[in-house]
Amino acid sequence: MSAELLCIGTELLLGDILNGNARWLAQELASLGVPHHRQEVVGDNRERLMAAVREASQRCRVLITTGGLGPTADDLTTEAIAAAFAVPLVELPEVWADIQAKLGAWGKPVAASNRRQALLPQGASVLPNPTGTAPGMIWSPVSGFTILTFPGVPSEMKTMWRNTAVAWLRQAGLAEGLFLSRRLHVWGIGESLLAEQVADLLALPNPTVAPYAGGGQVTLRITARGIDSASAQALLAPVEREIRDRVGAACFGADGESLASVVLAQLLERGQTLAVAESCTGGGLGAALAAVPGASESWHGGVIAYANAAKEELLGVSADLLERWGAVSDPVALAMAEGVRQRLGTDWAVAITGIAGPGGGTSEKPVGLVHVAVVGPEPAGSWSEGLRFGASRGRQAIQALSVGEALNRLRLSLGKCNST
Repeated sequence: MSAELLCIGTELLLGDILNGNARWLAQELASLGVPHHRQEVVGDNRERLMAAVREASQRCRVLITTGGLGPTADDLTTEAIAAAFAVPLVELPEVWADIQAKLGAWGKPVAASNRRQALLPQGASVLPNPTGTAPGMIWSPVSGFTILTFPGVPSEMKTMWRNTAVAWLRQAGLAEGLFLSRRLHVWGIGESLLAEQVADLLALPNPTVAPYAGGGQVTLRITARGIDSASAQALLAPVEREIRDRVGAACFGADGESLASVVLAQLLERGQTLAVAESCTGGGLGAALAAVPGASESWHGGVIAYANAAKEELLGVSADLLERWGAVSDPVALAMAEGVRQRLGTDWAVAITGIAGPGGGTSEKPVGLVHVAVVGPEPAGSWSEGLRFGASRGRQAIQALSVGEALNRLRLSLGKCNST
């Protein structure tokens, strides 16, 4: 009873656009409880598309395609699907009339090529497209196998899915129960070590637990299948509690939460404020905070001070301190944090200074060395720490990790204050 996704378009293979349609449809299938075991991307090639459809017909109950329903010569989806099963295309007068009416209402000319969009395999049903000219189809070319086609335009696809496809899946008995997922985010524990800590949970059949990592963060996805939301939640909740107990403070949030959003929520709860000073991250820390709606309630702003002169003039870091310790050092990081805290009048401040590379490193201070300082009210006090990320990670990764480490250290400092 499984479903597969087939996304069509050479632009996807070339990486010109991200395949957001596949992600959205996968989430929709999970919410309906439809098992989804495979995704494939095929370029605008008739023979390869035909082969992909034939192969899918041997594996799955439902094939959902996106893309290739436009009027141009490289829009081959409908034609190739019909040819894959040696079924002729027929023009549907009502579809052609709808296309002409829409183009007229939009003040656009009707091209001869638009007529191609009114062709469907003989016996196929129309999957209406209320907002575009490219209709989809619902067609069962062989017993036990149905194809649903959608245009690649996300807004059109989503409307068609909600208006027609969901009801069809339910009526066909394919949408049984649902999948409920919870994502727990961890910072400070590597993926392999985390997997060892929860190894027995990774073997559970329902709910399933799976780790994935990226950007310094590891996420554990817990997915439960139940007949309804309540039954799925009852399966999911005890596993989530067990993971949180084992991981402890390294688990900083869940689902759509980020380190920045968690930190800002902590500050808001305490009625306290934050300022940041950045050197090697060049505004990355501020950008992470600004991405959170309502950030201004707790975050007052920041200073990007790349050059030593800027550190002196904007943050009050002394020339003697810079000369003695160098810009990349704990004393300078602390002075940057104290400086921005005083200038913006906040309770807390975070500063980052380091060598993101690819050049600028020395044997004593190599590329990837970053100092993070956190300054706050008592009993938190002030402290700074040097971190070594390694030159091999590359400039962007070093900058991103620096931002994450800074936010995580602030989160932990705030947590310690909350517990006192």
